Amino acid sequence: METIMVYLENMFANLPRTPEVERLKQELLTGMEDKYLELKREGKSENEAIGIVISEFGNIEELTAELGIEPARMEELVPVLTEEQAYAYTDAKRSAGLWTGLGVLLCAFGVGFLIFMSTLAENYGMSAAQSSIDTGTVIGLIGMFLLVAIAVGMFIHSGMKLERFSYLEEGFQLPYSLKQNLQRNQANFALTYRVALITGVSLCILAPALIFAAAYLNDNYAPYGVTAFMVMAGVGVFLFVYYGNIQGAYTTLMEDHYLTAEKKKEVRAVKAVEDVIWPLAIAIFLFTGFVMHRWDINWVVFPIAGILSGSFGNLYHIMKDRNPS
Repeated sequence: METIMVYLENMFANLPRTPEVERLKQELLTGMEDKYLELKREGKSENEAIGIVISEFGNIEELTAELGIEPARMEELVPVLTEEQAYAYTDAKRSAGLWTGLGVLLCAFGVGFLIFMSTLAENYGMSAAQSSIDTGTVIGLIGMFLLVAIAVGMFIHSGMKLERFSYLEEGFQLPYSLKQNLQRNQANFALTYRVALITGVSLCILAPALIFAAAYLNDNYAPYGVTAFMVMAGVGVFLFVYYGNIQGAYTTLMEDHYLTAEKKKEVRAVKAVEDVIWPLAIAIFLFTGFVMHRWDINWVVFPIAGILSGSFGNLYHIMKDRNPS
């Protein structure tokens, strides 16, 4: 049966991806499957059954001529993605998710380190010496900026790993066998993705409890609770970003990639916004820290950026569906 499906995919490769053509392909597939099973029941061999089915249903030109379906123009055709290209893309998305997730985690660690060092100097430095507090804050700031700088490098590296796959934005086709393999891989990954998503959500929900627990023990320990909160929330967001990127790779490959001009515009719009999310998050973080002196809460831009980075595409398409004009 797989031979028949591959043959059918090749037959329709040069036809436009319209609802009418897709319906015709599905009807042909159903008819070919029924005929194949009938021949097998009559005792035909595998090769004999496939040969008869293809000979009876294989004249696509006559069918399309009867329906008035014109072959797609050259500029409408999209390339067929090879197995090597598809798996290289999933590997790149996985790697990009790892680097981006680690970058978010380092940003969270950096803010937590600043709070920890400032509180440590304030609680255990000489009460009369203002310099002890300043020293702790300076050390904290140096550590935070060092980690943030490394994180920015990770974000840039992550984006560069995916640049060579920009041609996918113009649309592509998947061979039937490759699509089946990817669907199996996605199904096998589904449980891992759900567990990671549930774990990430649980960590982010439970993280504030560390602040209350520390404050309950001693009011002076509350900032340490904030540090622990940053670490736990950072791990949660890492799970969102890393495993969300892997799931996003499968989603991208499984989508219908016969792109009209309107769809190409949508893809570019989504990519343009995603490209500025992390630089904008860094800029907001630095501005609110140095200008507004809100180091206590400005760390939230990184979890928000991590979630937006993985969900903006879905949000964009939801809004387009609600406002088709």
